[in-house]
Amino acid sequence: MGEQQTQTTTTQQHTGQSLLFAVNGLRFDLSGIDPSTTLLEFLRSQTSFKSVKLGCGEGGCGACVVLLSKYDPVLDKVEDFTVSSCLTLLCSVNGCSITTAEGVGNSKDGFHPIQERFSGFHASQCGYCTPGMCVSLYSALVNADKTNRPEPRPGFSKLTVSEAEKSIAGNLCRCTGYRPIADACKTFAADVDMEDLGFNSFWKKGESDEVKLSRLPSYNRRNATALFPEFLKKEPKLGINLASEGCHWHSPDSLEQLQSLLLMDEENDRTSMKIVVGNTGMGYYKELVHYKKCLDLRFIPELSIIRKDQTGIEIGASVTISKTIEALKEEYEDAFSQEGKMVFQKLADHMERIASGFVRNSASVGGNLIMAQRKHFPSDIATILLSVDTMVDILTNLGLENITLEEFLGRPPLDSKSVLLGIKIPCWSSGRDVSSKTYTKLLYETYRAAPRPIGNALPYLNAAFLAEISLCKNSAGVMLNNCRLAFGAYGTKHSIRARKVEDFVSAKSLNVGILYEATKLLESTVIPEDGTSSPAYRTSLAVGFLFEFLSPLINNPTDISSFPCDGYNGASPSYKIKQNFDQFDQTKFSTFLSSAKQVIRLSEEYHPVGEPTIKAGATLQASGEAVYVDDIPSPRNCLHGAFIYSTEPLARVKGINIKPVSSLDGVTTLISYKDIPGDNVGAQTVFGTEPLFADELTQCAGQPIALVVADTQKNADRAADLAVIDYDKKNLEPVLSVEEACERCSFFEVPPFLYPEQVGDFSKGMAEADRQILSAEFKLGSQYYFYMETQTALAVPDEDNCLVVYSSSQCPEFAHDTIARCLGVPAHNVRVITRRVGGGFGGKAIKAMPVSTACALAAYKLQRPVRMYVNRKTDMIMAGGRHPMKITYSVGFKTNGKITALKLDILIDAGMSADISPIMPHNMLGCLKKYDWGDLAFDIKVCKTNRPSRSAMRAPGEVQASFIAEAVIENVASTLALEVDSVRSINLHKYESLELFFKTSAGEPLEYTLPSIWDKLAISSGFYQRTEILKEFNRCNKWMKRGISRVPIVHEVMLRATPGKVSILRDGSIVVEVGGIELGQGLWTKVKQMTAYALSLIQCGETIELLEKVRVIQADTLSLIQGGFTAGSTTSESSCEAVRLCCNILVERLAALKESLVKQMGPIKWETLILQAYQNSVNLSANSLYVPDFSSMKYLNYGAAVSEVEVNLLTGQTTILQVDIIYDCGQSLNPAVDLGQIEGAFVQGIGFFMLEEYPTNSNGLVVAEGTWTYKIPTVDTIPKRFNVEILNSGHHKKRILSSKASGEPPLTLAVAVHCAVRAAIKEARQQLHSWGGIDESNSTFQLEVPATMPVVKELCGFDSIQRFLQWTIGSSK
Repeated sequence: MGEQQTQTTTTQQHTGQSLLFAVNGLRFDLSGIDPSTTLLEFLRSQTSFKSVKLGCGEGGCGACVVLLSKYDPVLDKVEDFTVSSCLTLLCSVNGCSITTAEGVGNSKDGFHPIQERFSGFHASQCGYCTPGMCVSLYSALVNADKTNRPEPRPGFSKLTVSEAEKSIAGNLCRCTGYRPIADACKTFAADVDMEDLGFNSFWKKGESDEVKLSRLPSYNRRNATALFPEFLKKEPKLGINLASEGCHWHSPDSLEQLQSLLLMDEENDRTSMKIVVGNTGMGYYKELVHYKKCLDLRFIPELSIIRKDQTGIEIGASVTISKTIEALKEEYEDAFSQEGKMVFQKLADHMERIASGFVRNSASVGGNLIMAQRKHFPSDIATILLSVDTMVDILTNLGLENITLEEFLGRPPLDSKSVLLGIKIPCWSSGRDVSSKTYTKLLYETYRAAPRPIGNALPYLNAAFLAEISLCKNSAGVMLNNCRLAFGAYGTKHSIRARKVEDFVSAKSLNVGILYEATKLLESTVIPEDGTSSPAYRTSLAVGFLFEFLSPLINNPTDISSFPCDGYNGASPSYKIKQNFDQFDQTKFSTFLSSAKQVIRLSEEYHPVGEPTIKAGATLQASGEAVYVDDIPSPRNCLHGAFIYSTEPLARVKGINIKPVSSLDGVTTLISYKDIPGDNVGAQTVFGTEPLFADELTQCAGQPIALVVADTQKNADRAADLAVIDYDKKNLEPVLSVEEACERCSFFEVPPFLYPEQVGDFSKGMAEADRQILSAEFKLGSQYYFYMETQTALAVPDEDNCLVVYSSSQCPEFAHDTIARCLGVPAHNVRVITRRVGGGFGGKAIKAMPVSTACALAAYKLQRPVRMYVNRKTDMIMAGGRHPMKITYSVGFKTNGKITALKLDILIDAGMSADISPIMPHNMLGCLKKYDWGDLAFDIKVCKTNRPSRSAMRAPGEVQASFIAEAVIENVASTLALEVDSVRSINLHKYESLELFFKTSAGEPLEYTLPSIWDKLAISSGFYQRTEILKEFNRCNKWMKRGISRVPIVHEVMLRATPGKVSILRDGSIVVEVGGIELGQGLWTKVKQMTAYALSLIQCGETIELLEKVRVIQADTLSLIQGGFTAGSTTSESSCEAVRLCCNILVERLAALKESLVKQMGPIKWETLILQAYQNSVNLSANSLYVPDFSSMKYLNYGAAVSEVEVNLLTGQTTILQVDIIYDCGQSLNPAVDLGQIEGAFVQGIGFFMLEEYPTNSNGLVVAEGTWTYKIPTVDTIPKRFNVEILNSGHHKKRILSSKASGEPPLTLAVAVHCAVRAAIKEARQQLHSWGGIDESNSTFQLEVPATMPVVKELCGFDSIQRFLQWTIGSSK
């Protein structure tokens, strides 16, 4: 930890106590604190610890996670747990010790094995999420090693594999695809099978477990955790009371104190008082009000109580959800009944699927229920507690009240003087009569359907059912004595009991008829309110969960639930029932990833190029010491900016007001288009410009209108949020759809040289067809980048009218030109610097320019530094994202499935400005032509609409084209009733057709590896055998269906001109500059390897030593010009070639000197050669601009994927069981980097095809504003088995060291998952048809993108259960 220091900060005149805590062992003693200050704000602005990142500000991403440690002097124990520092208020950490990633390990004191293993398992790409991941795992390690579990093997912790994976379940990563992260975590688990761990830099395949363990960075659990600072033990502090300039933080320690404070506040209007425990509600209900008074309830004994007796468990309102889970799981010495234990355990299990661990650790049960009661929060806790007759205690102005939770939820919102004190969960047991002829059993189950299986996502619906059943000893019938059926979160004000259904089923012997009537009754009970998304889906979930609960209890010869339910012979009822429940439950997987296999062939021909070298800077990223733009310390007098954006698509702006005036605290000025000295330009490409600010007329909802400049980012954001814009929309008609754009001929021009050529004669191809599909159509939506680091920039005025701008940008050169043009200054007055980017995916190219330009404009005008870190909501609204489009196609084909002709009409929504949209037709055709369509015709229009301009997003146009191709193939197969895989196979290119479609890009015949990949994958994945097994599975399972799909890709990429510069310093160390930007794709790593290889040709010293001497430095637009774009998957290889050209020059310059020195001295060291070169005035700096040869600048990438999925027909939930990929990387420059790109791209593709909805309102304003509503893949949604083979396809002499791209093509393979889901749905629909649910004319169907749970469930039949029950009743007559 380093030496302990003390820091005392007094920001203002203060009264009362001070706040004492530690950060990484450093003492902080503060007073005069604004109660609304979060721990994240303090750490990032007042300390040197920048590993805590602001990713969302909602507790939804894990980038800001820290370890919070509290000392209990009574028990002499330290409690360690993670929290979201973006939600944790600084005043609440009094007496606590905080550990950030720097405190876990760092470059000065030594890295922790967690950080070293993350690095060695290639588990960090852009690195922005990595510190939070490391802290999450560190907390799990600390807590596991405190348990009384058996001592683990040396080198391991007491952690289990399941715990290791779950430790990072709440942390988001957009780069890696999670597999390597999970593997790095699992290396610490005592029960890990080392064979299951994936590719890493520590050991080679086939080595023994002992060797593997010896090569891992050693972990000694006794000295691997931080000690609690002694100075905090000596001064144990509980709640504090602080006051400063009208701001107060109160920590009452009794109910009397609390009541008097509430009373006092009521007299003052209660306008600025906030009651807090964990403050996690702020993540959901964003606060625009600045609270000047906070009441911390954590130190009132009555609210912190956990009391158990035989009647149940009492839990105080301020007890955290995590503590509640512990209490429910703990054994009670006076032993609860078995049924009581079972209920408590299931309540705990359900709570573990709420939010994420670092939120549950600070969120209180009472706070959750209060949000449900006052603000109609879609609470899981309210629903599950409602089902078990929970009682609540509330303190009102009338005194103490003890009422049922149902009554509490149904009351009007609790007033400001009332406080929830606690809850009492009764201990349940069934009434048993030994002499009776019945066997009585208590059943309890909870349910939730959410986009993520284990939490960190709000449910579409939750439910909990408690029932007492009796089984007659003389018959197989089950009597439902009574039950409690609770439902919530489905678009209702609060959780409800389905009383009518309860009354109907109670005291009845269960049969199919009763169950059918109950489902019909439930349909009329669970009705979402108007405006709720997917209302029919939510109602169907309620029916599905009730069916899942009751159907195993019905003894019916037609086998109602497809489970072995023919009576209870040979097993107890409880066992049989549990077995049946487990059949349904998809959350019962012990681990997320059962295994993964990576097949990689290494090449030493160009050593160290081709080696799986660890990513440059990976350990610095893991420790949080890697510096991103927002980590650069603010210069003196720095101001902060925030955009005010339009909420109307087309309107005149008459004025802007910020209300109330009090929210102008700290605001310096408002900057608009009127303040621009040069051109009103915020972004530019070769196709045109986009204005920085709307002038008199806004062009879309989300367009920047002005920039608020204030003293802090919080004040700037608050003022921007409170801005009221006066619009005039008279006589203005916006274009909001591609159809409207067509009607009004609103298009962007596509330059003729970019518009692809048609292939063959479409009408001739159609004439040859046996069958035709005419004018089929579908639409594709957008996708948000969700880079972990949002848009950010810092502009600093310099001498002589100059500016230095630090930008998180994929194209600093274009940002540079834009800034100079906007300010009206020569380009040499501007310098743009980019070191690294926290995730880009295309979104940090054009879309980063307005942010750096706005900061530059404000800094230029005010002559003060100005920075901006765009909040997640604004970023999502302004980002534009992937291009939506409408596709209409006609296709002709033979009866064997061979397609003879395809015509496509595509309307692309480009938004308000051209951006890169005119390149889209070219990109799309490069991927669409992966099949031999016979004759191919198309008409692609780029539509100009009043929506935010769309920009490049990883595989722009190509991912949509991949889907379009598969949609056509699927439709043809469905029409002909053929196996879709056979239709794919018959339409794969032969080399002759490939050459016809792609011309020179096709390369030599030997380079066309797709046919061999296609066949090889069928064997390595067991595709045909699994297809047969899957058919049997589907035959035997009614409510789970599986699908499998094999999909190819042919993906055209293009090399671009790229600069490089290599300089050798006097001591022999090497500095490299390249045009390409490090985004996490390993560009710096490959460049380092190429530099070491190319300089090693001088044959002087070891190559590996040279590799360690190379440093790649930040991009600087005045140091290295013509940097261009880092995009299109080829910048790494282009940068490598630019560097190789530089090195060739240097080797040539050094060769003669080396030869003469060797003659004089014999073999010489590298350092000696360089020192002599300096003394002989040899120029040891070389520049180059790599310009690709026109004939080979385009080339094709090949790959294929097999995906197998399982769909739950009751919920629509999809589980990706296995993915097998073979991808041709040519001769990989770095297989570890390319593997990471393949997996990460594929998982991002899963997001597009399965999860990510990016909806807007009727004005085109984005309404998915953060982690609550936008769901990227998490560790629990990726493939359970994820197998990747990198094909080393030999020598492609026209490629750079025979290598090929890996950044974008694998993303398009994710369509295989979507196709597999479609196959599973097809099975479900055939089954539904057999029950009379759909007719044959509905056999062809379109599966939307993304195939979310509601979409999948609708195609499987919202009424499938009712249809099945009706069919069952009919069959038994």
